[in-house]
Amino acid sequence: IFFRQGNNIFFGDSAGQFFSSGHTNNWAVLVCTSRFWFNYRHVANTLSVYRSVKRLGIPDSHIVLMLADDMACNHRNPKPATVFSHKNMELNVYGDDVEVDYRGYEVTVENFLRVLTGRLPPSTPRSKRLLSDDRSNILIYLTGHGGNGFLKFQDSEEISNVELADAFEQMWQKRRYNELLFIIDTCQGASMYERFYSPNLMALASSQVGEDSLSHQPDLAIGVHLMDRYTFYLLEFLEDIHPASKANMNDLFKVCPKSQCVSTPGHRTDLFLRDPGSVLITDFFGSVRKVEITTEAIDLTDPIKEVEERYMHSYVDQLPVSEIIHQKPKQKDWHPPDGFILGLWTLILLVFFQTYGVKHLRHIF
Repeated sequence: IFFRQGNNIFFGDSAGQFFSSGHTNNWAVLVCTSRFWFNYRHVANTLSVYRSVKRLGIPDSHIVLMLADDMACNHRNPKPATVFSHKNMELNVYGDDVEVDYRGYEVTVENFLRVLTGRLPPSTPRSKRLLSDDRSNILIYLTGHGGNGFLKFQDSEEISNVELADAFEQMWQKRRYNELLFIIDTCQGASMYERFYSPNLMALASSQVGEDSLSHQPDLAIGVHLMDRYTFYLLEFLEDIHPASKANMNDLFKVCPKSQCVSTPGHRTDLFLRDPGSVLITDFFGSVRKVEITTEAIDLTDPIKEVEERYMHSYVDQLPVSEIIHQKPKQKDWHPPDGFILGLWTLILLVFFQTYGVKHLRHIF
């Protein structure tokens, strides 16, 4: 008996290890918290991660995408329906099939916390829900403007590191995740994971407390920066990842050194039960194929024979393919169209009247 997790195949006794520590599905919650055109880069950040997780196999049904503004349709955008992450304008991270679940003023602290904890109104559609369980690996990505211990939403409200930590604890208590990867690209981002206390949680940030997270790729044509430095190099790293990649979390920690980011990226792994070196990138950014394991022997011979016997007699009676191709279509029985007989009698009467007049009408009847 064997089974498959991602692209790894396990045999025999490995099954017990898989079910004691493995996951069976992946989810992603990707959030841009900033509005207005000058925050173009935050939307590009989020869409870059969205593009990567979709490419690696996580479907839209398992992604909750929250964008506080629609840069693709902004009247200042010289190329409508596009969002680019590089000034060469080659990689359109908006794509052709983006599915935004929360947009504009729907992106609030309350809605974000409700998505995480599952406390949504009954009328909320499935596409706006995080339907995870205790076998789910969840990627949570946040980008926007922040400070020491908070992240701003819409420039009108903020979420604190304590509120975020409590939300993750609720998720753990309600068995809503197996392992959770938290990534944040904002100023003083490391302050947002200082208060975390829930198990099986790993966190990464673009900057330490007291540091700014800087932007990257200025574009003179649209007058704004296209991305933030940390997410730019994160996207560059993810572009080389494929579903069978063996890259692990230790590789992810080295994505943007201070020489490139200017700020100092940080990470926290003390709450995570596994060694980060044994955690594949695809455990969070990829997808796990659903499998079913059984200890019973299944005989597949009889059903196959039954299918062959059921269709063999009808297939033999068919003409060879060459004859079918050159066979002329059968002539269909001709039926006069509706009203044809009535029209014909009308025409006969008109000709008769013109020839003999009404006085000879009695010869017909």
